[in-house]
Amino acid sequence: MQPNIPHGLYYNYDIKSIIIHIFTMFHLLFLVTLFLHVQSVPQNSSIVEYLPGFDGPLPFYLQTGYIGVGKSEEVQLFYYFVKSESDPSQDPLLLWLTGGPGCSSFSGLAYEVGPLEFGQKAYNGSLPILVSSPYSWTKFASILFLEQPVYTGFSYATTSAYKCTDLQACDHVYEFLRKWFVNHPEFISNPFYVSGDSYSGITIPVIIQLISNGKDMLILYVI
Repeated sequence: MQPNIPHGLYYNYDIKSIIIHIFTMFHLLFLVTLFLHVQSVPQNSSIVEYLPGFDGPLPFYLQTGYIGVGKSEEVQLFYYFVKSESDPSQDPLLLWLTGGPGCSSFSGLAYEVGPLEFGQKAYNGSLPILVSSPYSWTKFASILFLEQPVYTGFSYATTSAYKCTDLQACDHVYEFLRKWFVNHPEFISNPFYVSGDSYSGITIPVIIQLISNGKDMLILYVI
């Protein structure tokens, strides 16, 4: 299913409609508790320029957003996307899946391979601080950190009783990739890798098989 693209904006200037528009616009802001600066990006995504605990603007490109998957897009998968700090037009693109299952991909962003890490200091009752990681894989690759399966991190389902098996989770990741590349066609020709840790070693081979079987539909080079 391709992403729904709005055909126009319709305004109703009564107070109730204005309030609804305001809360819709800032839904993601409140959800991820980040200070966001919105630029020209795909629908349901935002550019993050500041994070709590980090001193000053982020020195790298960070995009966050949702992509709906499933028959009625009842599953909304959340992602963090960090562009390569070298040459994003040529450098590899990595999909990073954290294990668990159910561990937030923020751990990959701030604890493992991402451009952030927590500053080391004695606890004095203050909030933790974030600093740049000199060992980030984003020095030479763009990384797409995906919150999966559903209910991981900020990912959610519109049906409260929704359950997801490993195979369904793999289908969701594959559909997510197809839609993400539609929204980010500039990365279609980049070398692409599916990577992760822990439990993701069980699901990654299935995801790779889905990509291999449907690579013409995915419009993606897999290396």
